[in-house]
Formats: sequence, C-alpha cells, structure tokens
Amino acid sequence: MATITQPDIALTPAAAARVAAIAAKQSKPAILRLSVEGGGCSGFQYKFGFADAAEADDTVAELDGVQLVVDSVSLDLVRGAQVDFVDSLGGAHFNVINPNAASGCGCGTSFSV
Repeated sequence: MATITQPDIALTPAAAARVAAIAAKQSKPAILRLSVEGGGCSGFQYKFGFADAAEADDTVAELDGVQLVVDSVSLDLVRGAQVDFVDSLGGAHFNVINPNAASGCGCGTSFSV
C-alpha cells in the first residue's frame, strides 16, 4: 500500500467531511473507495463505495483522518484528479474533477480519455 500526497489524487475538505459524516452514521471506517469501470455513456464510469480497509495495491490519500483509496488500475485513469462533494439544487453527490478526461457525460459519472 502506497501513501501519497497530492497531486496523484486528492480529497477536498467538503468530500472528507461528507465521508466522515456518513461513516459515523454507519459505524464504519472513514474510507472512501474510488474505482473506474468500463461502461457509462462515455466509455468509463466512476464508482464510489465505502471500504473496511485499504488493499495492498491501493494508493491512499488522506485528509482530516478520512482516506480515499484507489486501486492501481483505476489510478492510471484518475491520476491528478480531485474528489469533491457537491450539494446543490441538482442534488448531492461526489464529483470527480479529472484532468485526464477528454470528454464526459452531462451527469458527470462517466468519461472518456
């Protein structure tokens, strides 16, 4: 397991606060997993979930005691990205600001490189 600092992958304060709040309600560790899967309307899609622990091949970014873990294959597609939490009229969701994405869909959950 590699622990990294920016700019490989980052968690914003808003995202860290939201992960901490959800984890506390569910009595789970404050570990958010980001992975990339094939699919979506643009070719790849982001998938979020909570993890009990980091895996051996994960890269870990930490902010305020909250961890963001990304597997080595997904990291190649999101290197340099930031994970944010947005709460607006359109709804509340985690958002990936990915400098590697050549295009994306309107909902922001899928992208192409």
